Amino acid sequence: MTDQTCRDMRVLVTAGAAGIGRAIAGAFVAAGARIAVCDIDDAALAEFRQELPGHAAFECDVSSEDEVAELFEDVAEHLGGLDVLVNNAGIAGPTGPVESLSLEDWRRTMEVNVEAQFLCVRRAVPMLRASGGGAIVNLSSAAGKFGFAHRTPYSSSKWAVVGFTKSLAIELGPDNIRVNAVLPGAVDGPRIRRVIEAKAKSTGIPLAEMEKLYTRQASLGRMVDADDIARMVVFLAGPGGRNISGQALSIDGDTQALV
Repeated sequence: MTDQTCRDMRVLVTAGAAGIGRAIAGAFVAAGARIAVCDIDDAALAEFRQELPGHAAFECDVSSEDEVAELFEDVAEHLGGLDVLVNNAGIAGPTGPVESLSLEDWRRTMEVNVEAQFLCVRRAVPMLRASGGGAIVNLSSAAGKFGFAHRTPYSSSKWAVVGFTKSLAIELGPDNIRVNAVLPGAVDGPRIRRVIEAKAKSTGIPLAEMEKLYTRQASLGRMVDADDIARMVVFLAGPGGRNISGQALSIDGDTQALV
């Protein structure tokens, strides 16, 4: 992107130093935005700082209320305000039959995938109001619109993100704050490879066959790229998305079911 549609926007991307978050941060930079990211990956943060020295990168576990409070103080100091929050942080959670899952793993999945978004939104809203409005983009998943056997904590958390998003859009619309969710399908990369391996082990399906099933679940017959997600997020935050709010937008190659 070189059209500078987000020139001088002040943007925070959680888990923004690697993977999908890094692609989102890079797309905003290319569109002219001023970026702050947070992450728990020290190596990824160091690489981000080296590649984009004019932008801020903070260490933060967004499931921690205290760390989120400190993060938003740092963001306010560095950016001088906020126009866009991208709630990208999330974990895959455990894979297995529901009776085999631990309460600890269930709770951790909810803490990172749902509660962390709440903690960040709660801090971001006053800053967005002070800016005269803005945008929140919450990362959900194709698992936020389909059932997902052997991935019940993850799917439940991603359905919750959609409900959170739609409720926020109604609540914050009068403040000119738009809220949308992006629902990626299988995003090519190391994380989905780990998920596929865990699902193959849990179900007893050979790994090669499970890999084929993940590709075939979308009618386009392929996985999506992190850049596909990034382009949608930037569009929603920019002028093209000025009248888009309360939506759960799928970037999934027309996924019809999850295996």
